[in-house]
Formats: sequence, C-alpha cells, structure tokens
Amino acid sequence: MFKKILIANRGEIALRVARACRERGIATVAVYSDADRAGLHVLEADEAYRLGAAPAQESYLRGDLILEIAKKTGAQAIHPGYGFLSENADFAEACEAAGVKFIGPPASAMRALGSKTRARQAADAAGMPRTPGSTKGLASLEEAHTVAQQIGYPVMLKAAAGGGGKGMRAVNDPTELGSAFESARSEAERSFGSGEVYLEKLIERPRHIEIQVLADEHGNCLYLGERECSVQRRHQKVIEEAPSAAVSEALRQRMGEAAVRLAQSAGYTNAGTVEFLVDAEENFYFLEMNTRLQVEHPVTELVTGLDLVHLQIQIAEGQPLGIRQEEIQLRGHAIECRVYAEDPENNFFPSPGKITRLLQPGGPGIREDCGVYEGWTVPMDYDPMLSKLIAYAPTREMAIARLLRALDEYVIGGIRSNLGLFRRILRDEGFRTAAIDTGYLDRLLALGAPDGDAHEARGDESEHADGTSRHATAAIGAALLEEARSTAGASQNGGGSSPMHAGAWKLAARRESLR
Repeated sequence: MFKKILIANRGEIALRVARACRERGIATVAVYSDADRAGLHVLEADEAYRLGAAPAQESYLRGDLILEIAKKTGAQAIHPGYGFLSENADFAEACEAAGVKFIGPPASAMRALGSKTRARQAADAAGMPRTPGSTKGLASLEEAHTVAQQIGYPVMLKAAAGGGGKGMRAVNDPTELGSAFESARSEAERSFGSGEVYLEKLIERPRHIEIQVLADEHGNCLYLGERECSVQRRHQKVIEEAPSAAVSEALRQRMGEAAVRLAQSAGYTNAGTVEFLVDAEENFYFLEMNTRLQVEHPVTELVTGLDLVHLQIQIAEGQPLGIRQEEIQLRGHAIECRVYAEDPENNFFPSPGKITRLLQPGGPGIREDCGVYEGWTVPMDYDPMLSKLIAYAPTREMAIARLLRALDEYVIGGIRSNLGLFRRILRDEGFRTAAIDTGYLDRLLALGAPDGDAHEARGDESEHADGTSRHATAAIGAALLEEARSTAGASQNGGGSSPMHAGAWKLAARRESLR
C-alpha cells in the first residue's frame, strides 16, 4: 500500500487527488510553479516543492524534475491528474525505470492508444466500428485528396497527437482541402509538437458519447456506463451528463463491451475513456481513447456511487477491483458545467486576473470541484478552468432545475466567466428535451443573445457600485421583500410589530457581508 503520493498537477484535479489520498491515509507531495505558489493544492498537501517559472515547459512538464522530487521525498507513486504529463508514455516509462509507480496505464498501452492513428489501428484489430478514413498520418496533400475521394465528402482533418478541438478542420469539398490541410498541420505542430494529421469521414450531426472503463492488473475490466458530451463549442466539451438520454440499455451494453475489448486488446490497466460518435440510427463509431482520468469523471461517480480516484489508487497498488460488471447500476442523473475564466463577449478569450468575490453554491445534490478562492489571481499560463459545477438528482429534469438554482447562487467577481452561458443552455428547449448533437451549441450561439439578455449571454457577473453582484442583490432584495410581507402579516394577526425582527436582520447582515 502506498504511504506517500506525489501529485504532478495543479488546480481542482490536484486538490481532488489530494483529498482522496487523505481519505486513504496517504501523505501527499504537491509541486507548483511560481504562478501557483499559493494554490489550494499546495495548501492541502503535506509537502510542496517548487518546479520553476509559470510556463508549463518550465514547470508541470518537467518530468525529470518531478521524478527527482518524488525520489527525494520518498513518494512511492505519482498521480498525473489530466493534461500535462498524464498521457506521456515516456514519462510513464521513466517512472517505472525509477521504481516509482505511475498511477495510470502502462507506457505500452499509452503508445498503442494515445496516438489517434495508432488507436484506429487498434480499433480495427479489436473489431470495433469506426469512421472510414486513414489509419496513419497523411504524408502529403495529394494523399489527403486521394483518401477524401475514396471515402467521399464531407471529411474531417484531425491532429494525430492531440485533442481539445485543436488541429481539426471540417472539409465539405475538394476546393477547401488545401487550405484546411495546411492550417490543421500548422495548428497541430504549434499545439502538440507534431504536425501529423489524418482524415476521416465526417458524420453529420452526431452525438459524442464516451464510455468509462476501469481495468485492474488481474485481468478484470469493467465499463461504468456512458457520458453524454455533445454540448461542445468548437469541438471542446462544455457540459457533460450521465447517463445519456439517447442511449438505450442495449446500446449501452454494445458500446461498453466494445470499449472493454479495445482496452483488453492493448493490455490496458487503470482508468480510461473510449469516445464514440453515435448517429440517429444508434450506429456508433470509435473516435479515440483517452488514456487518463477525464475532466468529467464526477458525473460517472455520482450515478454509479464509485470513487474513480480511489479506484485508480487501488488498482495501482496491485489490488483487484473487487466489483463485477453486473453490480454496476446507474441511478439518477448528473450534469456538469465546466466553469471557465473566459469572456463570452470577446470570443471566449481567457480572462485571467484577481477573483475579487467568490460566492459558491451548495445545497442538496450540488457538488463543486473547485481549485480557486476569493483573492486568488487566475494565471494566464494555463487552461482557465476555475471549477466543475455538478448537479445530481433522481431525474434529468430535476438535475437541470438544481443546476440552474446553483448557477443563480454562483457569483464570481473581478473576472469574466461563462456562468451566463450555462444559464442560457439549461433554459433552452433544445437542451431541456435532449435534442442535442455536437453542433448544437455552435448553432445556439450563432443565434446571438436573446433580446434583453445581454448579461446572460456574456456570462457577466456585473457588480453594482458597492461591489455587490447583481444576482446576489436581486436574491437578497426578493428575500427582504418576502420578509417584510410576512412580518406585516404577522403584525395584522397580533404578531410582533417590528418590521425588522431577527430574520430580516440576518438578511441585512448577509447583504452587508457581500460588500
């Protein structure tokens, strides 16, 4: 059993892993850049060590330095979180060579599944359906034209080495292919250090559905149901939910069994996610495999009752899962919003800066995985995600209602955020009826802001002169009005005559605390 784990990440995921370690009685080592010296993950850990300057290349991507710290502190394992080194096969191999357990899949499985072109080859070998297209990088524009002609337009160009919507271009006809090919290669090179791209058939208006898998080192491999990830902006996930309203039990089983076959064929262990595109006829096509813990893992945890981070550690310790497939039951519905420091009014450009006010939601069925605090300065060097806000309820309708209520309670001051975007989505009839696909959000945004709802469209948590959020002021004002009405009623019925009894004083104090 591990006694000490180094967490090679930052923000909410580093804090999430640290809390799981604390629950298991495992000491933690944090690492940080100069920008994160006062980060929550640093404060939570038992030990913390500086890596270097803010840029990731000088800090969180310094695998050599991270391993050196692990050995110096006696950490027996490294949890990479997501992003940074989490899917770096060379780093996983270096950990193994140094006698430090990498909490993730073996390097061989990463290499087989981490590259999208190699993953497509593995999918073929496992008998998994996938979109028609190339299984290796395109050597030239001429080869791209040949493949596109063979499979038919429209097609999609994709970076072989990355994700997050970078290096992707939809191509409707041969006249668009030349410029798309060059721009996709250039963006892939800038983003991932590799300009390799491949080409596949574009599926019209699909859903993006992913299957969570867990595999131990004893040959056991399970699927934990699906996540609906179709609400995307420019191919980047914005809202995730579990289960999907569009996935039947029969389809869930077919996709789950296919995901398990792929994982087992590659000798995969630990947590991983197999992503699919699903069309209106319930045909599914392999997209890629993420060889790490996903950002959106909380929705799976809530509907299965399983703690994925605990299970990751358990697997890495060499223990069996201790769960059978037939024991996995999906109960209720969970929806997650990725809360970002970004400006919806300025093409969702990152909005770094100091958080001057932070009022976080709570109440029944609300979970927030947060990596920031009031007074924290959001750095410009990393992904601008602030938190993940998740609602859980017995039904999808109730989960939407809870999430809307939580969003109305959430106040972030000093920087821009995308909170207003979530309110707009959750109130949209298309989302409420689950009539969504991967192009849903782009179509919604193309409509522009609803009349009289500019603040909501921007996600603007604007403040009054006294610094009070408009949402907080509205809520407090309504509560004070209700308090006054109930007091007046009590007075007419022989109750106390003071219009400012204890309840109203409490509300006034709450308003004062917002200044």
